[in-house]
This record gives sequence, C-alpha cells and structure tokens, in this order.
Amino acid sequence: MSDDYTPPKVWKWEQPSGGTFASINRPIAGATHDKELPVGKHPLQLYSLATPNGVKATILLEELLEAGSDAEYDAWLIDIGKGDQFGSGFVAVNPNSKIPALMDHGTGQRVFESASIMLYLAEKFGGAFIPKDASQRTEMFSWLFWQMGSAPFLGGGFGHFYAYAPVKIEYAINRYAMESKRQLDVLDQHLATNEWMAGEYSLADMAIFAWYGNLVLGRAYNAAEFLDVESYTHVLAWAKRIDARPGVVRGRMVNRSWGEEWEKLPERHSAADFDALPKAP
Repeated sequence: MSDDYTPPKVWKWEQPSGGTFASINRPIAGATHDKELPVGKHPLQLYSLATPNGVKATILLEELLEAGSDAEYDAWLIDIGKGDQFGSGFVAVNPNSKIPALMDHGTGQRVFESASIMLYLAEKFGGAFIPKDASQRTEMFSWLFWQMGSAPFLGGGFGHFYAYAPVKIEYAINRYAMESKRQLDVLDQHLATNEWMAGEYSLADMAIFAWYGNLVLGRAYNAAEFLDVESYTHVLAWAKRIDARPGVVRGRMVNRSWGEEWEKLPERHSAADFDALPKAP
C-alpha cells in the first residue's frame, strides 16, 4: 500500500483490498446464492450474529421476557464471515444484507436496521423501555439515534483501522481514536449527572451499551488500554450496571459462536436453551 496513492478518476472494483472482511466485501447489493431461511415455532424469527448491532436485538428480547412480556422468539445464526447474509432468504428480509434482521410471522412484517427492530419490538409490547414522560422519551430518541450515527466511527472507523485493516495506518488510527475518545467523553459527561441515558433504563442504554459499554469493559478490538477506557469512570460504572442485568447476560450469549462454551448460544429457541449450557467456572 503506497503512501503516495492518487485516486483514479473513476473507481473500479478489481480485487479484494485485504483485511479481515475482504472476502465478503463487494460494491454491489443483492443475493449471491439461493438459500431459504429456517423458521421456528414462534412468530418472532431473528436472524443475526452477536456483534454489537446484533446483541441490541437479543438483549431487548431477553429484557422483554425478563419483564414478563410474551416475547418468545427463535434466533438463528447468520455467519457473516461465510456470506450467509447474501443468501436469497436473508436478502428478502434485509435488502442491505446486514444483521440483525427480524421477521414477525404474526403480522408478516419484515424489520431491518437494529434501531428499527428495537423500536418495533418495544412498540409491539406496549411501549416497553420507552419512557412515558414526553421529555424523557424525546431524550431517549436523541440518544438512540446518536448511537446509530456515532457507532460507525467506532466500528467502521477505529475498529477497522486498529484491528482489521491489512496494514496499520497512523493517520487513520489517530483520526478515529480521537473521535472514539471524544464520543466516550460525551457519554462520560452525560453519565456524570445521570444514572441512565434518558431518566430511566431504556432502549438507548441497551443500544449504546452494545457498542460503548462493551468497549469500556474490554471486549472490543483489544483496545481498552490503547483508548485508556478506565479514565471514563462514569461510562464504566454505567456499563457494569447494565452488564449485571440477567436479560443482558442472556442476550449477549444469543447468536454467539465464539468464546467459552458456557457463554455462547449460536441458536436460541426457548428459555430452556440457556439451562442446557455448561456452568461458568
């Protein structure tokens, strides 16, 4: 990779650019192969992987169940490393070929984009985890969409260049490390005077935790020391409060295909699936 690269007048896709995800990156949309999606016994069918965006949906579903809602669901593993997201069945649910994707067979509704899935499920179950107070509700929406707009700088920016790119580019790592730390400071200043993001535990906390909570807990990109996450004391305390919730513990396991046997549940079809896991040491 040359330091004096000059972009051509018209970019053309000629070969994979390297890096962890080179084999599945391409500049066109649509299915690459025919593959129907499996369907379980529940109306709600989730197709996902336990990435930060994926666990937003499973954490919410498990929190709904923990709160007593009838939110039973089947969760099927989509292995993005193998290109499962380009199967015809998945593309029919999400034409953007990104996880998570949800089919509600009770209504025939497809839902894609993680925040859209969260809002759909919250509204389906009586406005759960959306504050009733108008001011707090607006604050919750602001923080939820802050996460949607900010996380690409953390994941696609910092995470990509720090952990996944084929070469270490100082300018790119510095650029996105600076932005990631600025975002952590935004959160830290807010949480210095607020227990939760919007007055009460809400969708915003779950969504932000999936990215920034796991980052400060040392679970993302092996970058905790590099970003000095322990200096964001209010974010860290907030993340630990969320991390201890039973629904969050279970939600992080669902559609997880890596790690210790006791912390991963590639497919989930009932609450009994968790009981069948080995006990943590």
